[in-house]
Amino acid sequence: MKIPLLDLKAQYRQIASEIESAVLGVFSEQAFILGKSVADFESELARYVGCDHAIGVSSGTDALLMALQALGIGAGDEVITTPFTFFATVGTIIRSGAKPVFVDINPETYLMDLDQVDSRLSSKTKAIMPVHLFGRCVAVDALQEVAPGIPIIEDAAQALGAEYQGRRAGGLGKIGCFSFFPSKNLGAAGDGGAVTTQDPNLAEALRELRVHGQRKGQRYLHFSAGGNFRLDALQATVLSVKLPYLETWTAARRNNAQRYRKYFADLSADLDQGIQLPPVDNEHSRDVYNQFVIQVDNRDALQKHLADQGISTAIYYPMGLHQQPCLGELGHDQGDFPQTESVAKRCLALPIFPELAEDALAKVVEEIDGFFRRPSSA
Repeated sequence: MKIPLLDLKAQYRQIASEIESAVLGVFSEQAFILGKSVADFESELARYVGCDHAIGVSSGTDALLMALQALGIGAGDEVITTPFTFFATVGTIIRSGAKPVFVDINPETYLMDLDQVDSRLSSKTKAIMPVHLFGRCVAVDALQEVAPGIPIIEDAAQALGAEYQGRRAGGLGKIGCFSFFPSKNLGAAGDGGAVTTQDPNLAEALRELRVHGQRKGQRYLHFSAGGNFRLDALQATVLSVKLPYLETWTAARRNNAQRYRKYFADLSADLDQGIQLPPVDNEHSRDVYNQFVIQVDNRDALQKHLADQGISTAIYYPMGLHQQPCLGELGHDQGDFPQTESVAKRCLALPIFPELAEDALAKVVEEIDGFFRRPSSA
Protein backbone atom coordinates (compact mmCIF):
# COMPACT_ATOMS: atom_id res chain seq x y z
CA MET A 1 0.00 0.00 0.00
CA LYS A 2 1.42 3.39 -1.06
CA ILE A 3 0.23 6.19 1.21
CA PRO A 4 1.12 9.75 0.10
CA LEU A 5 1.43 12.68 2.46
CA LEU A 6 -1.15 14.49 0.33
CA ASP A 7 -3.26 13.37 -2.62
CA LEU A 8 -4.38 16.36 -4.66
CA LYS A 9 -5.47 14.12 -7.52
CA ALA A 10 -8.08 12.51 -5.29
CA GLN A 11 -9.46 15.93 -4.44
CA TYR A 12 -9.47 17.00 -8.07
CA ARG A 13 -11.41 13.94 -9.20
CA GLN A 14 -14.31 15.02 -6.99
CA ILE A 15 -14.66 18.45 -8.55
CA ALA A 16 -12.94 18.16 -11.93
CA SER A 17 -15.97 19.08 -14.03
CA GLU A 18 -16.67 22.19 -11.93
CA ILE A 19 -13.06 23.33 -12.06
CA GLU A 20 -12.73 22.79 -15.80
CA SER A 21 -16.00 24.56 -16.59
CA ALA A 22 -15.09 27.55 -14.44
CA VAL A 23 -11.58 27.84 -15.88
CA LEU A 24 -12.87 27.60 -19.45
CA GLY A 25 -15.22 30.46 -18.59
CA VAL A 26 -12.24 32.65 -17.74
CA PHE A 27 -10.60 31.78 -21.03
CA SER A 28 -13.82 32.55 -22.90
CA GLU A 29 -13.97 35.99 -21.29
CA GLN A 30 -10.19 36.57 -21.63
CA ALA A 31 -10.26 38.46 -18.34
CA PHE A 32 -7.18 37.27 -16.49
CA ILE A 33 -6.16 40.17 -14.22
CA LEU A 34 -8.34 41.13 -11.24
CA GLY A 35 -11.91 41.77 -12.43
CA LYS A 36 -15.13 40.02 -11.44
CA SER A 37 -13.60 36.60 -10.71
CA VAL A 38 -11.26 38.06 -8.11
CA ALA A 39 -13.89 40.39 -6.64
CA ASP A 40 -16.37 37.52 -6.27
CA PHE A 41 -13.82 35.34 -4.51
CA GLU A 42 -12.82 38.19 -2.20
CA SER A 43 -16.45 38.62 -1.15
CA GLU A 44 -16.85 34.89 -0.54
CA LEU A 45 -13.65 34.71 1.46
CA ALA A 46 -14.52 37.75 3.57
CA ARG A 47 -17.83 36.13 4.53
CA TYR A 48 -16.13 32.85 5.36
CA VAL A 49 -13.46 34.46 7.55
CA GLY A 50 -15.89 36.93 9.12
CA CYS A 51 -14.12 40.09 8.00
CA ASP A 52 -15.36 43.15 6.17
CA HIS A 53 -12.51 43.09 3.67
CA ALA A 54 -10.51 40.41 1.84
CA ILE A 55 -7.89 41.34 -0.75
CA GLY A 56 -6.66 38.62 -3.09
CA VAL A 57 -2.90 38.68 -3.65
CA SER A 58 -0.18 36.73 -5.43
CA SER A 59 1.01 34.52 -2.55
CA GLY A 60 0.97 34.08 1.19
CA THR A 61 4.47 35.52 1.30
CA ASP A 62 3.32 38.68 -0.47
CA ALA A 63 0.35 38.88 1.88
CA LEU A 64 2.73 39.11 4.85
CA LEU A 65 4.97 41.63 3.12
CA MET A 66 2.01 43.83 2.16
CA ALA A 67 0.67 43.71 5.71
CA LEU A 68 3.96 45.05 7.02
CA GLN A 69 4.07 47.73 4.33
CA ALA A 70 0.47 48.79 4.96
CA LEU A 71 1.31 49.32 8.64
CA GLY A 72 4.32 51.44 7.70
CA ILE A 73 6.85 49.07 9.26
CA GLY A 74 10.43 49.50 8.11
CA ALA A 75 14.01 50.20 9.08
CA GLY A 76 14.59 50.57 12.82
CA ASP A 77 11.39 48.74 13.74
CA GLU A 78 11.06 45.36 15.43
CA VAL A 79 8.48 42.64 14.79
CA ILE A 80 8.00 39.83 17.30
CA THR A 81 7.44 36.37 15.83
CA THR A 82 8.29 32.69 16.28
CA PRO A 83 11.43 30.85 15.15
CA PHE A 84 9.40 27.68 14.43
CA THR A 85 7.65 28.29 11.12
CA PHE A 86 8.27 28.52 7.39
CA PHE A 87 10.93 31.00 6.28
CA ALA A 88 8.44 33.38 4.63
CA THR A 89 7.39 34.67 8.05
CA VAL A 90 10.80 36.00 8.96
CA GLY A 91 11.83 36.64 5.35
CA THR A 92 9.14 39.26 4.89
CA ILE A 93 10.14 41.02 8.10
CA ILE A 94 13.73 41.22 6.85
CA ARG A 95 12.58 42.44 3.43
CA SER A 96 10.52 45.19 5.04
CA GLY A 97 13.71 46.51 6.66
CA ALA A 98 12.59 45.62 10.17
CA LYS A 99 14.28 43.29 12.67
CA PRO A 100 12.65 39.98 13.65
CA VAL A 101 12.58 39.34 17.39
CA PHE A 102 11.96 35.70 18.24
CA VAL A 103 9.89 34.18 21.01
CA ASP A 104 10.29 30.48 21.68
CA ILE A 105 7.36 28.07 21.30
CA ASN A 106 5.25 26.06 23.68
CA PRO A 107 6.35 22.50 22.82
CA GLU A 108 2.85 21.12 23.43
CA THR A 109 1.11 23.37 20.89
CA TYR A 110 4.00 24.40 18.59
CA LEU A 111 2.74 27.99 18.94
CA MET A 112 4.43 31.12 20.26
CA ASP A 113 4.81 30.95 24.05
CA LEU A 114 2.78 33.95 25.14
CA ASP A 115 4.38 33.95 28.60
CA GLN A 116 7.66 35.02 26.98
CA VAL A 117 6.31 37.87 24.83
CA ASP A 118 6.47 40.58 27.48
CA SER A 119 10.23 40.16 27.90
CA ARG A 120 10.75 40.72 24.17
CA LEU A 121 8.75 43.94 23.88
CA SER A 122 10.62 47.21 23.41
CA SER A 123 10.00 50.75 22.28
CA LYS A 124 10.88 49.55 18.78
CA THR A 125 8.18 46.87 18.66
CA LYS A 126 5.79 47.91 15.91
CA ALA A 127 3.94 44.62 15.30
CA ILE A 128 3.60 41.03 16.48
CA MET A 129 3.31 38.27 13.89
CA PRO A 130 2.02 35.09 15.55
CA VAL A 131 1.76 31.98 13.38
CA HIS A 132 -1.34 29.77 13.56
CA LEU A 133 0.84 26.76 12.90
CA PHE A 134 -0.45 23.47 11.49
CA GLY A 135 -4.04 24.76 11.63
CA ARG A 136 -4.28 25.79 15.30
CA CYS A 137 -4.95 29.38 16.39
CA VAL A 138 -2.79 31.39 18.75
CA ALA A 139 -4.81 32.95 21.60
CA VAL A 140 -4.76 36.40 20.03
CA ASP A 141 -6.87 38.04 22.73
CA ALA A 142 -4.33 36.95 25.36
CA LEU A 143 -1.54 38.27 23.15
CA GLN A 144 -3.31 41.62 22.89
CA GLU A 145 -3.51 41.79 26.69
CA VAL A 146 0.26 41.29 26.90
CA ALA A 147 0.94 43.91 24.22
CA PRO A 148 -1.97 46.37 24.13
CA GLY A 149 -1.95 48.71 21.16
CA ILE A 150 0.61 46.69 19.18
CA PRO A 151 -0.85 45.63 15.80
CA ILE A 152 -1.14 41.87 15.37
CA ILE A 153 -0.51 40.40 11.92
CA GLU A 154 -1.85 36.86 11.86
CA ASP A 155 0.22 34.47 9.77
CA ALA A 156 -2.76 32.24 9.00
CA ALA A 157 -1.20 30.56 5.97
CA GLN A 158 -1.99 27.11 7.41
CA ALA A 159 -5.17 27.96 9.25
CA LEU A 160 -8.06 28.95 7.00
CA GLY A 161 -11.20 27.96 8.90
CA ALA A 162 -9.46 27.49 12.26
CA GLU A 163 -11.30 29.12 15.13
CA TYR A 164 -10.57 30.65 18.50
CA GLN A 165 -13.45 31.56 20.79
CA GLY A 166 -15.90 31.31 17.91
CA ARG A 167 -13.96 33.62 15.60
CA ARG A 168 -11.98 32.47 12.62
CA ALA A 169 -8.31 32.91 11.87
CA GLY A 170 -7.73 36.05 9.87
CA GLY A 171 -10.35 37.94 11.86
CA LEU A 172 -8.62 37.91 15.24
CA GLY A 173 -5.93 40.55 14.79
CA LYS A 174 -5.38 43.75 12.84
CA ILE A 175 -4.56 41.92 9.60
CA GLY A 176 -4.80 38.26 8.59
CA CYS A 177 -2.60 36.69 5.93
CA PHE A 178 -3.42 33.51 4.00
CA SER A 179 -1.66 31.28 1.51
CA PHE A 180 -3.41 29.26 -1.19
CA PHE A 181 -0.35 27.22 -2.13
CA PRO A 182 -1.69 23.95 -3.59
CA SER A 183 -0.92 21.90 -0.45
CA LYS A 184 -2.97 24.16 1.83
CA ASN A 185 -6.43 23.15 3.02
CA LEU A 186 -7.78 25.52 0.37
CA GLY A 187 -5.27 25.29 -2.43
CA ALA A 188 -5.10 27.09 -5.76
CA ALA A 189 -3.67 25.69 -8.99
CA GLY A 190 -0.45 27.55 -8.28
CA ASP A 191 0.50 30.42 -6.00
CA GLY A 192 -2.06 32.69 -4.42
CA GLY A 193 -2.87 34.43 -1.16
CA ALA A 194 -5.13 36.91 0.57
CA VAL A 195 -5.13 39.58 3.24
CA THR A 196 -8.13 40.16 5.52
CA THR A 197 -8.99 43.07 7.78
CA GLN A 198 -11.87 44.91 9.40
CA ASP A 199 -10.17 48.27 8.86
CA PRO A 200 -11.38 50.04 5.69
CA ASN A 201 -8.36 52.32 5.56
CA LEU A 202 -5.97 49.38 5.74
CA ALA A 203 -8.01 47.57 3.10
CA GLU A 204 -7.66 50.52 0.75
CA ALA A 205 -3.93 50.72 1.42
CA LEU A 206 -3.56 47.01 0.68
CA ARG A 207 -5.49 47.29 -2.60
CA GLU A 208 -3.21 50.15 -3.55
CA LEU A 209 -0.05 48.23 -2.69
CA ARG A 210 -0.97 45.22 -4.83
CA VAL A 211 -1.02 47.35 -8.01
CA HIS A 212 2.26 49.25 -7.66
CA GLY A 213 0.72 51.88 -5.40
CA GLN A 214 -1.96 53.00 -7.86
CA ARG A 215 -5.47 53.94 -6.76
CA LYS A 216 -8.64 52.96 -8.52
CA GLY A 217 -9.28 55.20 -11.50
CA GLN A 218 -5.86 56.87 -11.24
CA ARG A 219 -3.65 54.82 -13.51
CA TYR A 220 0.01 55.79 -13.74
CA LEU A 221 -0.25 57.77 -10.51
CA HIS A 222 1.64 55.93 -7.78
CA PHE A 223 0.95 56.86 -4.17
CA SER A 224 3.13 54.18 -2.59
CA ALA A 225 5.93 51.86 -3.66
CA GLY A 226 3.85 48.72 -3.90
CA GLY A 227 4.36 45.84 -6.28
CA ASN A 228 2.71 43.39 -8.64
CA PHE A 229 0.89 41.50 -5.89
CA ARG A 230 -2.33 40.67 -7.75
CA LEU A 231 -4.24 37.40 -7.51
CA ASP A 232 -4.80 35.95 -10.99
CA ALA A 233 -8.39 35.56 -12.11
CA LEU A 234 -7.71 31.92 -12.95
CA GLN A 235 -6.60 31.20 -9.41
CA ALA A 236 -9.53 33.11 -7.93
CA THR A 237 -11.89 31.06 -10.08
CA VAL A 238 -10.40 27.76 -8.90
CA LEU A 239 -10.58 28.94 -5.29
CA SER A 240 -14.22 30.00 -5.68
CA VAL A 241 -15.09 26.48 -6.84
CA LYS A 242 -13.24 24.91 -3.93
CA LEU A 243 -14.31 27.21 -1.07
CA PRO A 244 -17.83 25.72 -0.65
CA TYR A 245 -16.19 22.32 -0.09
CA LEU A 246 -13.78 23.55 2.58
CA GLU A 247 -15.98 22.79 5.59
CA THR A 248 -16.52 19.22 4.36
CA TRP A 249 -12.79 18.77 3.84
CA THR A 250 -12.09 20.28 7.26
CA ALA A 251 -14.52 17.86 8.90
CA ALA A 252 -12.73 14.95 7.19
CA ARG A 253 -9.33 16.17 8.42
CA ARG A 254 -10.68 16.54 11.95
CA ASN A 255 -12.20 13.07 11.74
CA ASN A 256 -8.85 11.65 10.63
CA ALA A 257 -7.20 13.34 13.62
CA GLN A 258 -9.68 11.61 15.92
CA ARG A 259 -8.96 8.30 14.23
CA TYR A 260 -5.24 8.75 14.80
CA ARG A 261 -5.86 9.44 18.48
CA LYS A 262 -8.05 6.34 18.79
CA TYR A 263 -5.55 4.03 17.10
CA PHE A 264 -2.65 5.37 19.14
CA ALA A 265 -4.71 5.10 22.34
CA ASP A 266 -5.52 1.47 21.56
CA LEU A 267 -1.78 0.76 21.45
CA SER A 268 -0.88 2.60 24.63
CA ALA A 269 -2.21 -0.14 26.93
CA ASP A 270 0.63 -2.47 26.06
CA LEU A 271 3.26 -0.25 24.50
CA ASP A 272 4.75 3.01 25.73
CA GLN A 273 6.05 4.52 22.53
CA GLY A 274 6.87 7.97 23.87
CA ILE A 275 4.89 9.56 21.04
CA GLN A 276 3.53 13.05 21.62
CA LEU A 277 0.39 13.77 19.62
CA PRO A 278 -0.85 17.25 18.66
CA PRO A 279 -3.01 18.94 21.30
CA VAL A 280 -6.73 18.24 21.21
CA ASP A 281 -9.30 20.98 20.76
CA ASN A 282 -10.56 22.73 23.84
CA GLU A 283 -13.70 24.77 24.38
CA HIS A 284 -11.98 27.77 22.82
CA SER A 285 -10.51 26.31 19.63
CA ARG A 286 -11.18 24.44 16.42
CA ASP A 287 -8.13 23.03 14.65
CA VAL A 288 -8.20 22.42 10.90
CA TYR A 289 -5.14 20.14 10.75
CA ASN A 290 -3.22 21.44 7.78
CA GLN A 291 -0.72 18.98 9.20
CA PHE A 292 -0.89 16.26 11.86
CA VAL A 293 2.50 16.57 13.54
CA ILE A 294 3.72 14.12 16.16
CA GLN A 295 6.89 14.28 18.21
CA VAL A 296 8.99 11.19 18.68
CA ASP A 297 12.52 10.11 19.50
CA ASN A 298 14.40 8.34 16.69
CA ARG A 299 12.45 10.53 14.28
CA ASP A 300 14.80 10.10 11.33
CA ALA A 301 14.91 6.33 11.69
CA LEU A 302 11.12 6.20 11.97
CA GLN A 303 10.72 8.32 8.86
CA LYS A 304 13.00 5.99 6.91
CA HIS A 305 11.10 2.95 8.15
CA LEU A 306 7.79 4.45 7.04
CA ALA A 307 9.24 5.40 3.65
CA ASP A 308 10.43 1.81 3.22
CA GLN A 309 6.82 0.73 3.76
CA GLY A 310 5.53 3.19 1.15
CA ILE A 311 4.28 5.80 3.64
CA SER A 312 5.20 9.42 2.94
CA THR A 313 5.83 11.83 5.80
CA ALA A 314 7.45 15.26 6.12
CA ILE A 315 9.45 17.28 8.62
CA TYR A 316 8.00 20.68 9.47
CA TYR A 317 10.55 22.14 10.31
CA PRO A 318 14.09 20.67 10.51
CA MET A 319 15.61 23.71 12.24
CA GLY A 320 14.65 26.95 13.89
CA LEU A 321 14.73 30.12 11.85
CA HIS A 322 17.38 31.51 14.21
CA GLN A 323 19.69 28.79 12.86
CA GLN A 324 19.31 29.76 9.20
CA PRO A 325 22.60 30.86 7.59
CA CYS A 326 21.20 34.12 6.24
CA LEU A 327 20.09 35.25 9.70
CA GLY A 328 23.47 35.02 11.35
CA GLU A 329 23.55 38.78 11.79
CA LEU A 330 20.84 38.45 14.45
CA GLY A 331 23.51 36.94 16.66
CA HIS A 332 21.66 33.91 17.98
CA ASP A 333 23.46 30.82 19.25
CA GLN A 334 22.39 27.22 19.54
CA GLY A 335 20.36 26.88 22.71
CA ASP A 336 18.79 30.33 22.55
CA PHE A 337 15.40 28.81 21.75
CA PRO A 338 15.58 25.34 23.29
CA GLN A 339 11.98 24.30 22.74
CA THR A 340 12.14 25.09 19.04
CA GLU A 341 15.42 23.21 18.70
CA SER A 342 14.06 20.18 20.54
CA VAL A 343 10.83 19.99 18.55
CA ALA A 344 12.74 20.41 15.27
CA LYS A 345 14.62 17.19 16.06
CA ARG A 346 11.49 15.22 17.01
CA CYS A 347 8.62 16.39 14.77
CA LEU A 348 7.11 14.35 11.96
CA ALA A 349 4.00 15.10 9.92
CA LEU A 350 1.76 12.14 9.08
CA PRO A 351 -0.77 11.95 6.22
CA ILE A 352 -4.11 13.53 7.17
CA PHE A 353 -5.62 14.71 3.88
CA PRO A 354 -9.44 14.49 3.66
CA GLU A 355 -9.51 11.56 1.23
CA LEU A 356 -7.23 9.38 3.39
CA ALA A 357 -8.99 6.03 3.80
CA GLU A 358 -9.32 4.59 7.28
CA ASP A 359 -7.42 1.42 6.39
CA ALA A 360 -4.54 3.55 5.11
CA LEU A 361 -4.54 5.62 8.30
CA ALA A 362 -4.59 2.42 10.36
CA LYS A 363 -1.63 1.18 8.32
CA VAL A 364 0.37 4.30 9.25
CA VAL A 365 -0.17 3.65 12.96
CA GLU A 366 0.48 -0.07 12.53
CA GLU A 367 3.86 0.61 10.95
CA ILE A 368 4.79 3.13 13.65
CA ASP A 369 3.85 0.49 16.21
CA GLY A 370 5.93 -2.08 14.36
CA PHE A 371 8.93 0.23 14.30
CA PHE A 372 8.89 0.69 18.06
CA ARG A 373 8.41 -3.00 18.72
CA ARG A 374 11.63 -3.82 16.88
CA PRO A 375 14.53 -4.47 19.28
CA SER A 376 16.74 -2.16 17.20
CA SER A 377 14.45 0.83 17.82
CA ALA A 378 15.03 0.84 21.56
